[in-house]
Amino acid sequence: MTTRLETPLKREILIKGEPYRLTVSPLGLHLARKGRRKGYELSWLDFVNGEAALASALNASLEERLTDPQAPSKRKVRVPHKRLTETDA
Repeated sequence: MTTRLETPLKREILIKGEPYRLTVSPLGLHLARKGRRKGYELSWLDFVNGEAALASALNASLEERLTDPQAPSKRKVRVPHKRLTETDA
């Protein structure tokens, strides 16, 4: 039998040698550097609905472009071109 999560559960973890605090609560997850309030939050609803995966993919693509701005995009985006006619001008 599992225990219902009713109060926040806090644990310390090391990420790349830096101490972080992970808080698991009935509302979701919160990860922040130890001694800091601002960090990363993820609600259980976003996690279940797949919003977390979408945000992760977006952050990864932005991070890739920031590390090498000259790199061509891996995705090919087709933009439909509209032909100009005399009535459009």
